[in-house]
Formats: sequence, structure tokens, C-alpha cells
Amino acid sequence: MNRSRSLLHATLIGALAAFGLFAACCGNEKAKAPAAPAPPPAPVISPAALAEATEIFTTRCGACHGKEGRGDGPAAVGFNPKPRNFTDASWQTSVTDDHIEKIIVYGGAAVGKNPAMPPNPDLMAKKETVSALRAHVRLLSSHR
Repeated sequence: MNRSRSLLHATLIGALAAFGLFAACCGNEKAKAPAAPAPPPAPVISPAALAEATEIFTTRCGACHGKEGRGDGPAAVGFNPKPRNFTDASWQTSVTDDHIEKIIVYGGAAVGKNPAMPPNPDLMAKKETVSALRAHVRLLSSHR
């Protein structure tokens, strides 16, 4: 009987040891969430679209937003509220690229902002130029 009891104890101890090893190897590992898919690469904007965006910003946007995007263009003198200051880092982080592109194409009223910001319906079919304008606005935050 002692031999049976010893064999039973040895079996139980072996089983517990095996369970402990299993738990140490597998059970304590934190569940890993599946890796988030990588964001799609930024679209390449052609030199022609960049040139067009620069011209549009200078001729249309700069009058109110200013050459450097500070909201201090010559036409902004009488505006209340003043045009958006694109160099404001807190604003830059508060808006999405889609939001900026929507304002560019549909104007301020389309997003509940000042209707004095006019729409640019001629850009609806020029998605690459709109992307280039948005990229230009984003780059202005680094020119403080």
C-alpha cells in the first residue's frame, strides 16, 4: 500500500509539475492582439499637381490665410473671426486630412465654419491637386 501511495504521489507531483511548466510557457503569456494593418502609403503627388496647388494657394488662399498660412493675408483685415492660422500645431493635430480636403473643395459652411471661406467646386475633379493643397497646408505647421 505504501508503494501504491508513493507511486500515486509521484504521479500527482509529476502531473502538477507538467501543468506548472505548461502554465509558465503558455498560460502566463499575455494575449497578443493581432497587429494593426499598416497604413496605406501616402499617394505620390506629381510635380504638376504640386505646382498647381502652389499657384492656387498663392492666388486664392493666400489673400486671406497669408503667404505663410498665418491667417494674416491682406484680405483678412476686416474678417471676424480671422482666417485659420495653419501654423497652429494644436489645430493641425485636431483635424483630419479628409476634413481639410472637404473645406478646400466645399468651403467653410460645409463643415460648420465661416461661410466667408469660399468653396472651390472646380477642384472636385482634381483630387490630386486637392491632396497637394492639403499637403501644403500641413507643411505650413512647420514654418512657425
